[in-house]
Amino acid sequence: MILTTTPQVEGRRIQAYLGIVFGEAIVGANLLRDLLAQVRDIVGGRSGAYEAELRRAREMALEELAEEARRLGADAVVGVDLDYEVLGQGNSMLMVTASGTAVKLAP
Repeated sequence: MILTTTPQVEGRRIQAYLGIVFGEAIVGANLLRDLLAQVRDIVGGRSGAYEAELRRAREMALEELAEEARRLGADAVVGVDLDYEVLGQGNSMLMVTASGTAVKLAP
């Protein structure tokens, strides 16, 4: 499955637009990671634990997006957009939403 943020797939003609597809992932932050991230914030540096969680949530949302496009018979999703939000009490959860247009490419 081709996923692209561009409105077309380079060198390929879009035969049909199959509809807008979505993928969402919500992940909670672990207490130990929270504590380690706070320490890292105090002493500086990057929070590897949060970066890994963010990466995992993004991959989950994109995989769900691709699966929905496959169910429609798509070859690609164009115009992919990713949105990030924090949710829950104390912003303890991260939501990643992916959206785009499922398309069938000409042979």
